[in-house]
Amino acid sequence: MKIVLLDSYAANPGDLPMDVLLALGDIVAYDDTPAELVIERASGADAILINKVRITDEVMAQLPSLKYIGVQATGYNVVDVDAAHRRGIVVTNVPAYSTMSVAQLVFAHLLNITNAVGHYADDARRGSWASCGFFCYWDRPLIELDGKTLGIVGYGNIGRQVERIALAFGMRVIHASARDREAMFALLAESDVVTLHCPATAETMGMVDNAFLAAMRPSAILINTARGQLVNEHAIALALRENRLQAYCADVMTVEPPSPDNELIAEPHAYFTPHLAWATKEARTRLQHVVADNLRAFIQGHPQNMV
Repeated sequence: MKIVLLDSYAANPGDLPMDVLLALGDIVAYDDTPAELVIERASGADAILINKVRITDEVMAQLPSLKYIGVQATGYNVVDVDAAHRRGIVVTNVPAYSTMSVAQLVFAHLLNITNAVGHYADDARRGSWASCGFFCYWDRPLIELDGKTLGIVGYGNIGRQVERIALAFGMRVIHASARDREAMFALLAESDVVTLHCPATAETMGMVDNAFLAAMRPSAILINTARGQLVNEHAIALALRENRLQAYCADVMTVEPPSPDNELIAEPHAYFTPHLAWATKEARTRLQHVVADNLRAFIQGHPQNMV
């Protein structure tokens, strides 16, 4: 079996062994593949493994040998799944491999706001503590999480893990589905922190708009480790500028990587990590093993994790 990895670098930049995949067939791996080279590189492949490379109906039409598309991620919107089904091509994904890591980053962002560890470490290096004349030093409010309300929009695996961590901090937790707008807007009005954990669908794209932000408390913190397409970035930038939102923390943006002139980048109360919540070595190891298990199951005639 010829297996082509079209964008292997993101999930494995060289720190994970390839043994589990090498045992399954003849492997050809590319760090990344631009759209214009997808057909050339995937030509003759029985199976392709992808992360963010788009596989459209037009692409599949030019790959007559293709029988299997393994998405090395949970989200599979990069594949025209309906077209794949019509063509008899099996598509699989990897659910829940990064749950613990994504939930961990939610609180890394939240604690960065409440305790400002990076800010104070930098300040100490610059001498602010040494020169203040007191045994302690702070120049911004410090916030205790105990007793605060955390609102979770989207209550799947990650949302539930976020809830478990929040409860350990003594937070009150409420949750709502993005599909239930009445419940979601009630949650926004009650929450000190709102964290998004829903997929980007026709229903949720751009749901964080002016009305959503107006329903939040001006002192609230909004966290997005789900999908950049859930939010209207201009609306968030405006809310931050007008002090209608305390902070926006995100691991995802509408366009990735973002343009240097993205207006949110310049906002002092917007905090970004570069789409790395999923990328701990532990999570990527789980990912690679499930990718291999999915492909092995397909080869053996009983595919799993099909979408």
